[in-house]
This record gives sequence, C-alpha cells and structure tokens, in this order.
Amino acid sequence: MGKVVSVNISDTKGIAKKPIGSGLFIEDYGLENDAHSGSWHRQVSLLAIESINKMRKEGLEVYPGDFAENITTEGIVVYELPIGTKLKIGETVQEVTQIGKECHTGCEIAKTVGKCVMPKEGIFTKVLKGGTIKEEDSIEIY
Repeated sequence: MGKVVSVNISDTKGIAKKPIGSGLFIEDYGLENDAHSGSWHRQVSLLAIESINKMRKEGLEVYPGDFAENITTEGIVVYELPIGTKLKIGETVQEVTQIGKECHTGCEIAKTVGKCVMPKEGIFTKVLKGGTIKEEDSIEIY
C-alpha cells in the first residue's frame, strides 16, 4: 500500500503543477480544472516521491508537482505496475493506461529542471470512479 504525498494542478500543459492539498477527480475526465484532463487515456499522471528524490540526489532542487504530475505518490513503484492495474486512491478508482511517455521538445520542465524523470518513471491513469483525493490518502492496488 502507498499514500498520496501531494495533489497538483496546472491550467497550462508543459509546465510544473502547483500543490493544492486536495482535488476533485471526475469520472472519465480527470482532475477538475487541470490542463491535462479530458476524455482520453492520460487523464491523471502519477509520479513517486522516490523518483523525485533521485533527482534531488543529483543536486536538483525539485518538489512534488515539478514534473507536472497530478499525484505524487509514496511507497509504490508506480512504473512497475502493469497497464490495466486498478488503484483505489482516496475516494476514486483509477486504471493504469500508460507507463512513461515520450518527452516533447521544448518542455518547460526539462528546461527548468535539466532533465525529466516523467518519461520513464511516470504513469497515466483513467478515472473509473470519481471522488476527492487529498494528501495522506491511501493508495491500494487491486
């Protein structure tokens, strides 16, 4: 079992997200008012604090949301979860739809941070059951 370290949002794609404490995740849409939400397979992005800490060990000053993830997790190696895995996060149920991504050229995150762990260690989900997710909520795999 893991937990939510941070819930993060931005109104523009390709930039770092800001922690908001809690957020409403809408079924088949994603985080309310987030730039990446919509009716597609990458509604919500997750990245582990362990991945962020790897970048910190390289001397980068990075924080939850800096890699544009909606949910910063702890205690689960998210990029090892198979596609189709269901997660109960807070009040929501989400399904893993993609592991990693191709990093697009000109990404603000890579420019600001120097390099990005999201392409290899981030994952994407689709919201099957909506609800609220807040910091410290548990994450269960089932």
